[in-house]
Order: sequence, then C-alpha cells, then structure tokens
Amino acid sequence: MFKPFNIKELNLTKYLFFTGKGGVGKTSTACALALNLADEGKKIMLVSTDPASNLQDVFNTELNNKGIQIKEVPNLTVANFEPEAAAAEYRESVIAPYRGKLPQAVIDNMEEQLSGSCTVEIAAFNEFSGMITDEKVFNEYDHIIFDTAPTGHTLRMLQLPSAWSNFISESTHGASCLGQLAGLEEKKEIYKNAVDTLADKDKTTLVLVSRPEISPLKEAERASSELQEIGVNNQILIINGVLQNNDDELSTAIYEKQQKALQNMPAKFKDIETFEIPLRPYNITGLENVRALLKEDHIKISEDSLNSTDIPKLKNVIEDLYISDKKVIFTMGKGGVGKTTIASAIALGLAEKGKKVHLTTTDPAAHLKFVLDESYGISLSNIDEKEEFEKYRQEVLSKARENNMTDEDIEYIEEDLRSPCTQEIAVFRAFAEIVERSENEIVVIDTAPTGHTLLLLDSTESYNKEISRSEGDIPESVIKLLPRLRNEKETEVVIVTLAETTPVYEAMRLQKDLERAQIHSKWWVINSSLYVAGTTNEILKAKASNEIQWINKVDEISDGNFAIIEWKADEVRGKNLSNLIQ
Repeated sequence: MFKPFNIKELNLTKYLFFTGKGGVGKTSTACALALNLADEGKKIMLVSTDPASNLQDVFNTELNNKGIQIKEVPNLTVANFEPEAAAAEYRESVIAPYRGKLPQAVIDNMEEQLSGSCTVEIAAFNEFSGMITDEKVFNEYDHIIFDTAPTGHTLRMLQLPSAWSNFISESTHGASCLGQLAGLEEKKEIYKNAVDTLADKDKTTLVLVSRPEISPLKEAERASSELQEIGVNNQILIINGVLQNNDDELSTAIYEKQQKALQNMPAKFKDIETFEIPLRPYNITGLENVRALLKEDHIKISEDSLNSTDIPKLKNVIEDLYISDKKVIFTMGKGGVGKTTIASAIALGLAEKGKKVHLTTTDPAAHLKFVLDESYGISLSNIDEKEEFEKYRQEVLSKARENNMTDEDIEYIEEDLRSPCTQEIAVFRAFAEIVERSENEIVVIDTAPTGHTLLLLDSTESYNKEISRSEGDIPESVIKLLPRLRNEKETEVVIVTLAETTPVYEAMRLQKDLERAQIHSKWWVINSSLYVAGTTNEILKAKASNEIQWINKVDEISDGNFAIIEWKADEVRGKNLSNLIQ
C-alpha cells in the first residue's frame, strides 16, 4: 500500500527523532536505520532516552550516557541515557536544600510532584538537549538519531517564561507537573536552542512510527499534531509490522484487520510521506536481526519452552475475584492492549455468577455499548474524558483567577493542565463518584489511575492540610476512595499486557508505580497471543515462538498468577465475550 522504507530514498537531516506509541518498534527502527547508515560509511550517533530501552540487549554491549563505539560497527556510537536515574538525581538536587527546613508533608508533596512521567521526560530532555547543542557532536557525526522524541507538552513547558519558582510557590490546584522545572533557570538558553533545532526542518526530521492498527495510528496522529503546534513540521510516517502474505485462517484475519486500519488512517497523514516495514518473524536483537529489519526475513523458530505447562485462563482470574469478594476491580495497562475487552469479560463473568456489577470506562468512543449492553444484567456508564477534563480545567482556572494570579501564572496553569497526570486526576474524580454511588455493586473500571496520580492526590491532601489553603481541591469521594484502593481485600488491579518486549516492560513499570502507592495487584492477563492461537503461516509461527520468553517473564513476575488469551479475529462483543472466559 505504501512504499518500502528504503534509506536510499530518504532525504536525511542531521538530527532524526523517532516517536510513537510504546511497542510500535521505535527502538528497532531507529537501530536498523543507524546500523545500515553506518554500514554505508556514515558516522552515526544513536541515542536512546526511553526508560524502557533495551539498546544494551540489541547491541549486546554495556552502554553509558556518553556514547560507546560498537566494536563490530566502527562508524556507530551508541548512548543510552537513563532518564529514571537522571530524574532521581535531579529530584534530590531540587529537594535537598529544603530538608529539615520545611514540614515533612511539604517535602512529601514536592517529592511526588517530581515523580511523574513528565519529570522523567524533562530529565531526559535535560540530558539530550546538551547533545543537540554540542558543536563537537554536530561536527563529528553525519547523523544523530534519537530513539524517543520529547512530547509537545514537554517542549511547551520548556518554552514558558521564567519565574517558575514563583508560580510553584503560589500554585494551589495541587496537581502541578511543572514542579520539575524548579531550579532549571540556568538551562533556559540551552533549552531554547534545542527547541529551535527541533523546529528547523533543514536540521531535524521527526519520524512517526506506528503499527497498522487503529490505536497506534491515533497516537501517531496526536503526536504529529502536538509537535506541529510548536513548529516541528518536517515529519515522515513509518508503518511497522505490515503482514505481507496470508495463507491460513489466522494470517488472513490479521491481514484483513491491518488493511482495514490502513484504509481508515487519520486524514492528516495524507500530507505526510509514509513508508512501511513488513512484519518480521524475529526479535530485533543482535546485529544480524537489526540489519535485516529493513531488508529481509530470515525465519527462525525460537527453541525456548514454557516454564509452566498449566497456565490459568481468564475464567480462573474471574473465579478468584469472585471467591475473594473484590468490590473494586481495575484493568490497567498501556493503550491498545485490550483493557476494555478484558474489563467487559470480567464484568460479564462475575454477573453470570450472580453478582451485581457496574462497568465503566473512559473510552472516548464509548465502545462499551458495542461490547456489552444492559441486557446482560450489568449496569454501564461511560466517563467522558474531555468533558471531565474541561470541568476540572474551568474549576482550576476559576480558582486561580479568584486568587488574583497574574496572566503569566495563568499561562503556567494552562500548560500544567495539559499534563498526563493532571488529566488523569480530572478523570479519577469522576471514577471516585461512581465508586461512591455503587456501594452495593462490584465496580469494574476500564483504565486505572497510575500510582503516581494516587500519590499525588494523597500528598496534596496532606500538603493542603499542612499549609491550610486550597480547601476543597480534592473531593470527599476521592479522599474516601484512596484508603479503599489500598485495601487489598476490597480492590484488585488486573494488569493487561501483550507477550512483547515493550508492553511487558511498561506493565512492569506500572506495577512498581502501584506498589509505591501501596495498591495490590495479583493477576496479569496476556492478551492477543499468537502462540496460543496456533497458525501454519511461517511468519506468524516464528513470531509466535518469540512470545515464549515474554510469557515466561510474566509467569516469573506474577508468581504464576497470569492468564493468556489467544488472538481473536472477530470483534469481541456481547455473547462472544463468553469465548474469552471458557
């Protein structure tokens, strides 16, 4: 449908930034481009700022944040920034001067403000902005390739006027993601130069990476628009993982599903040059596989075997939730892993056991009514994310104006409200009201708040009590719900993932986030598995065999408390949901 991704046809700029939804193949594609360019004699620097980066595995080399030359590829230097470590170091540098001088509740609040994904991204940008503005690096390398681009939100934050510390000290809405900017005044000029470089089409190309699926394409569209807002217009799109041939039932179903997604791509991509990379049957690790990604298939069936032969099914998860009498059940995981479907199946399974169940989601397309209807004895609701966010936004801005904040401070708040954790808080307030209204039902919630969001709400509550202001910022329903979510007799988070590198690593980070917030999670569900689906298509069969290592990883992490659901060709809805829980 699109032309193959061929580096000889590309007009490559000095800097190339790869971005896209987790698991679409950003790292693989960036590595393949870097290695093939180096093989052609170009001097290449490859830099990863992804917290879940597996660059060390890809090149089988111990890396650092300065750059290590790959022995087998003399023209390739690879650097692996550790944004989590950089964020921790930065967090302590900001907070250290206040320890022992401010109440502990205030310190706790500051620490949580500096623990979110925005802080990690700022820490990463802090590292690679130095590289973008480094003349030595610019002169030494033909191309500098970044695996993971900063979001538009991060770049806009860095473009805000100075006087951050004044805003932070006056901020009362309690959900600030701007706290991580405190103390970065001296970096403003470096950041400005870095952002200017990103927006210079003669120097920088933004490479949007997606899969031929609806959710990743929507995410690529969002990233494209967000970065265009701040002037990053030189963009290309790569569709990774396109199945080229179909010769059995499963491969035909996947092929048709992919083609439908591609035919209904967001309209904005019509103006962006688009390339495709075929679905490869191997994991992109080791130089041979990295080189081959842009060139060829070499089919190899993994010799791994499952550690456990007795794998629970979703019905076992539901039975455990039923017997343990859980009252609040969240499905949690990154977008596109099937949380809505799993939440619906759990709700149906519990209803069939005679439980009174309420199912709610934040799916903007309100897909629940297409998955289930109330004839199954389940009450349904849909939380409109945009509506809840706008309501929260107006509430926060109104309060700021009542406090006579300056236009400059209002501008800070406007940008703060674009942050992921602030938007999550707006939606979580609506969740809290639903749970409060449903004392006599099991409440199944599609999409859980992160541990950071919960800790942010909790520390803000303590902070507000300590400094006696901002009364009423946190609704009573939220305050009551936080202890309930920490009660493992009442609440369960079911983590949903795929048997692939990035979704598993991201799910592991989500679990750590929940543990930090003292929220219990026992069960994992591996969705859409090719391995258990069975196929005779040689590409899919080889790919399925590569799931085994990730199934074993989830088995280890969950202490055997996991279920696997096979890849389904049909839309799973209504009575079809019962097929998931057999």
